[in-house]
Amino acid sequence: MKQLLLTAWRTRGWIARLLWPLGKFHEFLVWLRRLLYLRKLLTTIRFDVPVIVVGNVVAGGAGKTPLVIALVRHLLTSGLTVGVVSRGYARSGRYSLEVTPDTLVQHSGDEPALIRRKTDAPVFVSHRRTDAVRDLLAAYPATSVVVCDDGLQHYALQRDIEIVVFDDSGVGNGWLMPAGPLREPWPNRQFQGVDLVLHTGCKPAFEGFSSSRQLAIHALAADGRQVFLANLAHYPVVAIAGIAHPDNFFDMLRANGLNLKQTLAWPDHHIFKVSDLAALAGQTVLCTEKDAVKLFALRGLDGLDLLAVPLKFTPEPAFFDALDALLTPLISKLPSRHGHETY
Repeated sequence: MKQLLLTAWRTRGWIARLLWPLGKFHEFLVWLRRLLYLRKLLTTIRFDVPVIVVGNVVAGGAGKTPLVIALVRHLLTSGLTVGVVSRGYARSGRYSLEVTPDTLVQHSGDEPALIRRKTDAPVFVSHRRTDAVRDLLAAYPATSVVVCDDGLQHYALQRDIEIVVFDDSGVGNGWLMPAGPLREPWPNRQFQGVDLVLHTGCKPAFEGFSSSRQLAIHALAADGRQVFLANLAHYPVVAIAGIAHPDNFFDMLRANGLNLKQTLAWPDHHIFKVSDLAALAGQTVLCTEKDAVKLFALRGLDGLDLLAVPLKFTPEPAFFDALDALLTPLISKLPSRHGHETY
């Protein structure tokens, strides 16, 4: 059913047209909800540090988490003290939690765990992102900027900079779910526009900043051992992925000269079990770093040569220049570390 919808969302065929009335009703609800926030009938919470929201207007993955990692690294290099908040999609529980190296992935979610591992910045998760920001600032009062992984439609959190991410799918057929992939109208977002648009694919469908994606020249084992991909090109390997677009990962491996004798794909945020990989015992298996935060924690995979291949994601320099121009005036010299409600 999911694959059928994904196919239907590319064009305005009969399935999309059949669902069009539901999409229009969805559009009305989005408009009404935003109006309630605009009229201050629903509460928005503002914090005394700049908040950058990285999100998308389409369903599914478009490369938000790699951008968040690149963004946090850039801000840290600029001398800022950065914290990250996320909902922690598919995690158990709705409570606020700090993600540490010892936090179980099922409690944090795979993407927050990966962000924490790749940046070493404080990461908090909560179903209510405002709770996550409040707890982050209480624990790390020197924080000078907060990056929110996803949350473009989480209007309860007042944001200072909005960054929207698109992959090569663009906006699909341009209709709202379930008739199309859009979570909200684009490009006509009611009441306000976004600040920056970044394309993570190779063929941007419209104007925005570009980026590059390539795999690292090596893979990593659970114990930190590095294996160069060039050394794996001499014999067949297996590739697995539980991400939004697994074929992208497989294609990048092939482009690096690897011979994939088998590929296995699961849905995004898949919760892996030992039985998923039982038939692969004794083989070399390549996965993404996002999958590795779950797979490396599994017991019972001792007979498997499991390697994670890092992704090198780089926005064009002009993107960071534009971001810095927006952020610099927002950095408060004497910030108060408590949120207040705006009515």
